[in-house]
Amino acid sequence: MVGKPRKQTRGGHGRSGANGRTSGGRPNVRPASPQTPAHNPPEEAFLPLTLQAAQARGWDQVDFVYISGDAYVDHPSFGAAIITRVLEANGYSVGIIAQPDWTDPQSVTVFGRPRLGFFVSAGNMDSMVNHCTAARKRRGLDAYSPGGQRGLRPDRATVVYSNLVRKVYGKVPIILGGIEASLRRLAHYDYWQDGMRRSLLLDANANLLSYGMGEQSVVAIADALAAGIPIEDITYVDGTVYATRSLDGVYDAITLPPWEEVRQQGRAYAESYGTQYANADPFSGKRLVEPYGPHQFVVQNPPAAPLTTEQLDAVYALPYTRTYHPAYQAAGGVPAMREVKFSLASCRGCFGECAFCALTFHQGRIVQARSHESLEEEARLLAQLPDFKGYLHDVGGPTANFRKPACAAQLKRGACKGKRCLAPTPCKKLEVDHEDYLSLLRRLRKLPGVKKVFVRSGIRFDYLLLDQRHGAEFLRELCEHHVSGQLKVAPEHVSNAVLRVMGKPGREVYDSFCRAYRQTNEALDKPQFLVPYLMSSHPGSTLEAAVELAEYVRDLGYMPEQVQDFYPTPSTPATVMYATGLDPRTLQPVYVPKDPHEKALQRALVQYRDPANHAKVCEALKKAGREDLIGYGKECLVRPPKKAKGRKR
Repeated sequence: MVGKPRKQTRGGHGRSGANGRTSGGRPNVRPASPQTPAHNPPEEAFLPLTLQAAQARGWDQVDFVYISGDAYVDHPSFGAAIITRVLEANGYSVGIIAQPDWTDPQSVTVFGRPRLGFFVSAGNMDSMVNHCTAARKRRGLDAYSPGGQRGLRPDRATVVYSNLVRKVYGKVPIILGGIEASLRRLAHYDYWQDGMRRSLLLDANANLLSYGMGEQSVVAIADALAAGIPIEDITYVDGTVYATRSLDGVYDAITLPPWEEVRQQGRAYAESYGTQYANADPFSGKRLVEPYGPHQFVVQNPPAAPLTTEQLDAVYALPYTRTYHPAYQAAGGVPAMREVKFSLASCRGCFGECAFCALTFHQGRIVQARSHESLEEEARLLAQLPDFKGYLHDVGGPTANFRKPACAAQLKRGACKGKRCLAPTPCKKLEVDHEDYLSLLRRLRKLPGVKKVFVRSGIRFDYLLLDQRHGAEFLRELCEHHVSGQLKVAPEHVSNAVLRVMGKPGREVYDSFCRAYRQTNEALDKPQFLVPYLMSSHPGSTLEAAVELAEYVRDLGYMPEQVQDFYPTPSTPATVMYATGLDPRTLQPVYVPKDPHEKALQRALVQYRDPANHAKVCEALKKAGREDLIGYGKECLVRPPKKAKGRKR
């Protein structure tokens, strides 16, 4: 249970775990250059990275070793920091091995054999997403490594690290966590392999896997191990997955399609994921069993309960140094830190349920929010830092203007199965209110030393428009106080057929928001703009739909800076559509653009102003039967291709 810190026990031995916060994508950062940080706490303020640092604390042996694919940043935007600090607060000693050399077995022996076990995480991102673009090309920067350096973690880091520990230490308890483990906890489609992979727990040869936001589950695991319960018998903790050779002690479970069927990447996988998605709620979710033959099963326990406001406040009140470890100073620090250092995480969970997003599967649909007092306390702390310039860069979460569950019933019966809260049409029982968020932002911008409070995480514009009492007031204050020149929003597409598959509202809703935003800024005499995030090649997107999106871009009058090819990341509904051609929520067929050339044509249409895309745009328009858009009129996207001149004889 997450709560107040406990006293140290067993001579300073403490608790540890491995889990991570979800990451919607790569931070927009540049490689760091060496510089002296304005905020430079001493090394002893961090959890130990070396045996010498542990011994300086009086620890001859740590209770747990936490292995992470990220550099060690002691900030609550990093899952490793949250979990290790939570477990430290509950009385366990933790040593951290950040980015060990996976080619050297000695790299996991920094602290020797821990008293209770190892926790293993790939870091804040899935390691394959971290390494590769949607085109499967290697990225030039790893924002979670010192100086942005590439190559400091392996592909499929959780599996590699766990097997390295098993090779060195034999039967030591190994618990997996983090976003990579959470979203690969059962059989899943792997885009980089272009095929199915079984539960990561099996490939990693580990004992337990903590999924979701793991503060409660890892403490329960640590308590059990400290009480002398063998790791093989810790099969009862909510929010965990374990492997077993017998189902004799498994009750009240739903059996998923077996691996031999799921691996065919067809209807069985869509059915399996649909069942998993329907049981991702802590109040109504059932135990799931995935068979891997007659004598091997992976069992997923129901999700852990959401944290209360008091518990969430306690997590963020822990003594984070809020910066990277001094060991990375010579490399210039850790680039990902720049985006979060002066930001406040006000909530977690999302009932938006976009098909391409893993948040529902990882954090859940039930929104949990911190108190105003907790956020104000953190803001005051940030304002005291020497390099604070008066700007809070963000106050939000997965969706900034979600500060409460969609309805009161979610905290009693859970989120409704088979129904969505917002799209394609909002639920009649949806409770829409921006009063709390308005009050919070007003409170923060009045703090001493705070010049501006920005809102940069996603605003769900359809939710805003539904608020009849405070929506217009919130939009006015958003434009007046919390936007600097432009507001980024995520319509993602404009074709209603594609938007339905995405789980987004229809185009008319976005058009209404655009009008309201423009009128609000005109009334304030502020020349501020909307910057839409757009996505090409999402399941459901035909060439005709891509042309519709291109026409929208034409009418904008400029090329949007944010255009993303659909990226099939693990365990999203859209990824299952990509893999199977079926919507796992309905089992209805969905058109999926998978051919690389067609995907290139769709992206070229959105970026038709780029001269390098001219030939592709012409080809796409001809295939879509829209040659009317090739010409010299103001409605045309491109001019006709020039005819090759013949040779003179």
